[in-house]
Amino acid sequence: MPVIVLEARDLISPLFLIRTWEILSGCTTFSLVASLEDSELNKNPSTLRFNTFRVFCMFTWCFFFTLSLLIHILSVIQFHSLIPISWKNLTMTVAVLGGLMCFTASVLFPWIIMDHQRVSPRPLVAAVTSCLTVLAYSSESYILRTQAHEHRGYMGSLPGLLKTIQLWGGFQMIPLVVEVVFGLQRGVHSWQVWVTGVSYGVCLLMSLVTLVVILGDLAGRCPLPFDRFLAGFTVIGVLLYMVATVICFTKILQLRELEQQVSNESAGLVIMETVVAGITLLAYTVDLAFSTKLLCDRSHV
Repeated sequence: MPVIVLEARDLISPLFLIRTWEILSGCTTFSLVASLEDSELNKNPSTLRFNTFRVFCMFTWCFFFTLSLLIHILSVIQFHSLIPISWKNLTMTVAVLGGLMCFTASVLFPWIIMDHQRVSPRPLVAAVTSCLTVLAYSSESYILRTQAHEHRGYMGSLPGLLKTIQLWGGFQMIPLVVEVVFGLQRGVHSWQVWVTGVSYGVCLLMSLVTLVVILGDLAGRCPLPFDRFLAGFTVIGVLLYMVATVICFTKILQLRELEQQVSNESAGLVIMETVVAGITLLAYTVDLAFSTKLLCDRSHV
């Protein structure tokens, strides 16, 4: 089969230019951060413990740079039709999830990693280019959302966007749980760590399974109707995140009692976990409402 390359007018289309912007800004960001020396990072011992977040930020920038580059190349040579993946759902998922993940990295990098007492040029430029990457992914998401429904797929609908937020929330909990396991939060009971960790892990696994089914167009092969399949996952997600959110508020109360013994960094981690858990719980709750409405509508048909 001959390879078809985009025409000249397609090379100046908004989508082509925005994806080029994503690749350039993403590559610039992780290249600058990778080139930073220890003297340009925060030397405060209390923040050196948060090396997990630096790895998380670097992984985010590199991973979505790689995905965007592959999508860009496949779009140029028009080779995506030969890949057994729902292309419209893939591009929408990468755009939305990439914007959310890079936004988190853009917040974490200046907050934890940069030396706020002596800001050197390269970390500052890296923070700016990371924000530009977020803007690029947001622009691509907007362009894909404005397309016709048949061109944007399920992940471009509101339930699909909610599932992307659920996936984002699960990914955010990975570095937070790792920091908790290494004992950065004094006054937190081990059972709380295990219950929240298992809850986040189960929900993340369900989100990944749902994403694989959608991207692989495997809904017809599910042993149950796909809408009931999604509704069941959503109910489990609501229950697990309700438990996790209650535990997060409990940890906040515990840290208030140990205010003199707990560092500001540990308190910040608890607050961050509570905020992300609350946002993810809201996404699951709204998604459950959509799933319930869909099931009720179909039962009356």
